[in-house]
Amino acid sequence: MLLFLLLPRWLEGKIPIENMPIGTVDKGPIEISIAATGKLVPLSEEIIVSPVGSRILEVYKNPGDTVHEGEPLLKLDLASVETEYRQKIDEKEMMKSKEIQAVITLENALAALRMDQQVKEMQMKQLWSDLQGEKYLDSIGASTPDKVRRAELNYAEAKLNLEQLEQKIINEQKNMTAGIRAQQLELSMFDKTLEEKARQLKNAQILAPQTATLTFIQNQIGMQVSAGDQLAIVSDLSRYKVECEIADGHRDKLSPGNRAVIIAGKANLPGTIYSITPSITDGVITFIVVPEDSSNPNLRSGLKTDVYVLYGSRTEVMRIPVFTQLKYYGPGTYEIWVVDGSRAVKRKVKLGESGFDYIEVADGLSPGEKIIMSDMERYKNKTELRTK
Repeated sequence: MLLFLLLPRWLEGKIPIENMPIGTVDKGPIEISIAATGKLVPLSEEIIVSPVGSRILEVYKNPGDTVHEGEPLLKLDLASVETEYRQKIDEKEMMKSKEIQAVITLENALAALRMDQQVKEMQMKQLWSDLQGEKYLDSIGASTPDKVRRAELNYAEAKLNLEQLEQKIINEQKNMTAGIRAQQLELSMFDKTLEEKARQLKNAQILAPQTATLTFIQNQIGMQVSAGDQLAIVSDLSRYKVECEIADGHRDKLSPGNRAVIIAGKANLPGTIYSITPSITDGVITFIVVPEDSSNPNLRSGLKTDVYVLYGSRTEVMRIPVFTQLKYYGPGTYEIWVVDGSRAVKRKVKLGESGFDYIEVADGLSPGEKIIMSDMERYKNKTELRTK
């Protein structure tokens, strides 16, 4: 009877170590890293938005379809856009016609002034001749000083009128040039507006921008859409990148070009930091990692991954394998179960830096020792257990 009473207590202090994962303390290199969380998304993805406010008339494709560059995806109601575009073309023709008419009017006015200039030049020559004649007659006593002064005054007045007319012609030429330039500028600005309307009309033909997979399409026929509303997403599902997040405290360890390791299922895939978002949102930095083999079969769209960014290395250090049950949060002292013959002993171990596959052991373990890499939470109040 006593044996049966003691048996449960004896079994309580024993663990089935043969069914537990065991790690070995050894020496070797460690790639020092920081851990981030990530999500796999297509390397190339284009979001197609409506360039104009319109209504969906027809839908030609379904999500999951393979589409080819230039292939129609859906049809928008473009009647109002086309009407507005034609009106703009007519308006441009009217502006060009007005410009031509304005140029003709200005040229006619300028021509009239030049004719007037020629007349005044001839009049001034005649008055000059009259003045010289009066002076001659006065010199021989056949005229009077008053007649000479009147001839001089007539000539001076004609000369002043001619100079005023010449200045008026110069001013009219300047005004004509400025007016033409203003109209040309207005027409140029209108051309840009017309080009934008033409671009909107062209873009309103919703076509596949590349050969890829249609991952989303707005397929509600008759639905009203505004300019900027999302209509479709076309993704290249043969290649992927990882959108990563990490606490902003690690900002100094991130640089474009840094090596990284992507944990996709059971595969460790090398990659490189491609870009880092400069802004910080809620204490989190986002960055993009591109795998070396972006078409690896372990990569799937939407897959959550762990990403380790490598920023240093150490050689020939004592180390243990990484295991999730350890709950490693950085260098410090941890309680680890160590296999000692027929016993498992809880030991305080000082750990250093960590990589994606190994953690540095600073003190408390020796090469060759075995550690239990299983969840030992149920034995947290014990310091020693039997293994046999």
